[in-house]
Amino acid sequence: MNIYQIQPIAPKAHIFGITLTVSTPDPNGQVLTLPAWIPGSYMIRDFARNVVTFDAICNGAPVDVDKLDKQTWQCAPCDGVLVVRYQVYAWDLSVRGAHLDTTHAYFNGTSLFLKVVGQEAVPSEVIIHSPEGDEYSAWRLATTMARKQAEPLGFGSYQADSYEELIDHPVEMGCFTHASFEVHGTPHEIAITGRHNCDMDRLCRDLQQICETHVEMFGQLPQMERYLFQVMAVGDGYGGLEHRSSTSLICKRSDLPQSGIDEVTDDYRQFLGLCSHEYFHLWNVKRIRPNVLKQADLSEEAYTRLLWVFEGITSYYDDLALVRCGLIEPDSYLELLGQTITRVMRGSGRQKQTVEESSFDAWTKFYKQDENAPNAIVSYYTKGALIALALDLTIRRDSGDEKSLDDVMRALWQQYGKPDIGLDESGIEQLITEVTGLDLTPFFNSALRSVDDLPLEELLRTVAVGYDIHPARDSSDKGGCRKEDSKPVRLKPSLGVTHRSDPLGAKLTTVLDYGAACEAGLSAGDILIAMDGIKVTSAKLDQLLAGQRLGDTVQVHAFRRDELMQFQVVLQAVQPNTCMLWRLADMDELQRRRQQEWLNSTDQE
Repeated sequence: MNIYQIQPIAPKAHIFGITLTVSTPDPNGQVLTLPAWIPGSYMIRDFARNVVTFDAICNGAPVDVDKLDKQTWQCAPCDGVLVVRYQVYAWDLSVRGAHLDTTHAYFNGTSLFLKVVGQEAVPSEVIIHSPEGDEYSAWRLATTMARKQAEPLGFGSYQADSYEELIDHPVEMGCFTHASFEVHGTPHEIAITGRHNCDMDRLCRDLQQICETHVEMFGQLPQMERYLFQVMAVGDGYGGLEHRSSTSLICKRSDLPQSGIDEVTDDYRQFLGLCSHEYFHLWNVKRIRPNVLKQADLSEEAYTRLLWVFEGITSYYDDLALVRCGLIEPDSYLELLGQTITRVMRGSGRQKQTVEESSFDAWTKFYKQDENAPNAIVSYYTKGALIALALDLTIRRDSGDEKSLDDVMRALWQQYGKPDIGLDESGIEQLITEVTGLDLTPFFNSALRSVDDLPLEELLRTVAVGYDIHPARDSSDKGGCRKEDSKPVRLKPSLGVTHRSDPLGAKLTTVLDYGAACEAGLSAGDILIAMDGIKVTSAKLDQLLAGQRLGDTVQVHAFRRDELMQFQVVLQAVQPNTCMLWRLADMDELQRRRQQEWLNSTDQE
């Protein structure tokens, strides 16, 4: 057994000290390496760049260490126990790395635990210490790593059976708020770090409903002793990362339910959707996973065309579960769905990149987006969610309502996830055919391997949902659910840009392909300061454009770097790229029944 000792030795300087004891090192010289990426986040992050110091000893004497590459060290052969000491800088306040200051400590194993090459299957003991000093005496520890001698929420000794397990249990330390509930007899915990005023009782009730909805669909929980929601509440932030029996989340304080407020606010709905998404990953990606990720070498990229399955399908079910379990109304769900469709429609990248290509190129394109991303790529999250929607409604319609995507997910769990068998790249399409009895080859060729738009209007009508694509009313229009008193949107002039506030004016963040600004020569990063001699601000740009007519030419002054430039912009119409959905009032009995089964059915035969 190898032993790791973790000590937050300098919270003010954000330094973890780690001691690794290798009981039986390789007689040819032990090789040690740190991952370059973390499962669930498909980008090379080079965690080894945060290693500050590194040395080794054996029998009290120094051992020579040779660095082989950016993340690999080789210790000279030694006769006896090898002790490696190193320090790691931790100042990444995200769900992917490590963070340490005087308020809390958090780390993923990929940031701190060196892999002992050749001993990946050897069990490990992890001894975690609290920082020294009276100011840290009230700190507790939250993780789902198996306790060896540590008390619940306590520092001390933990254990893992393999390196893969070792790096899949993030650790939170500090003065967090803690609560618990049960789902199908399994303890579930919440630990919230950061200043907040969360109604913990309500949060527990709501999360319990979401979790139970997912469990009921799959039929059972994966095998685990307990589950943990680790939450970091901050002023502004959003994100999550799944693990085998926990999730790390970061959110705005306003995302959490506040005492005395009974409604599901937009912010709280977003947080519940995030929790739902990461919990669904317990099955889909942590157990149901492609072979290339199951066997992944974390020192280099692992390419798959199936991320639309593991993130897209998960993104479909995350919000769907909120309406199925009764936490939000159907119109609220349609609002979320309409916003997702709008996000996809607003990027011309959907006409250039297929969702399989998006999955494959996640490492270099999706996770490394620049100002041209909307013009070049499509998200396997958002379009993947729409493909899952279209697939679900297609299966329901073409099987005579005998099958659905729910049946496919249960079959994936039983045939691949539960026995821990990796999925081949073509395995999902074969399984869907087996489960449904349908030949969906034309659907897959169009949805996955072409840039065609999905036939959502036709499919949503089968479940009595109306669909309309129109120009945005203004820059705040995100699409959603149409109200009864909604009025037609008139065509308005547009620059074809996105922008944000800047002290000088309005800074262009994206210039859309072939829009008015693009045709005039404006570029992302330009700062608009005047239009026809009138000062421009980000807040007033819509107002200035509203006074113009389609086809008008306006004179725009802008700074590009430190140079003042002038452009003649011929205004174009706002593109119809904003989606509104609504429940049809004149639905027939078949549509009514299908809508009910789609939004509320988690029953198994």
